[in-house]
Amino acid sequence: MIDLYIPDGALTTEAEAVLANRVTEILTRHEGFDPSDPATRAVSWVFVHRLAAVYVGGAPAGAPRYKVVPSVPEGQLDANGRAGVVAEVTEAILDAENGAWPRDAGRVWVFPTEVPEGHWGGRGQITPLAAILTRLTGHPEQARTLAAQRIAASRTEHLRVP
Repeated sequence: MIDLYIPDGALTTEAEAVLANRVTEILTRHEGFDPSDPATRAVSWVFVHRLAAVYVGGAPAGAPRYKVVPSVPEGQLDANGRAGVVAEVTEAILDAENGAWPRDAGRVWVFPTEVPEGHWGGRGQITPLAAILTRLTGHPEQARTLAAQRIAASRTEHLRVP
């Protein structure tokens, strides 16, 4: 799930559509799935939030500012995955501008967010990572094992972060 905040008029309608597809592919790939898989794409949503105004330091921004919040179930992105998502999404947004503004990565903020296990809700219920992985892979036992490994690794990584 991706929340994509775009200032009104910053991108053409076509560029916005290409960007939504590209950020979907970036996040899906970093989660370890095939971006061309129809089952994976069916659960990959982008919510576009149009911003009437963005202020910097209390004054209207001189150039567009973007905020992207990719949300994934706990364990889906390790440190390298998060860094990759931030870098690639930033480049995708700057590419989408097609030279209309100075190419400045400082105008793009990306906040990869993990939703803790037991907090991902959909279809009217809490859905654990193992169920999500089962739906995407079709292999329940393998999905349970992978989910347990990813969640344990994520929690270990977070314990090490100062």
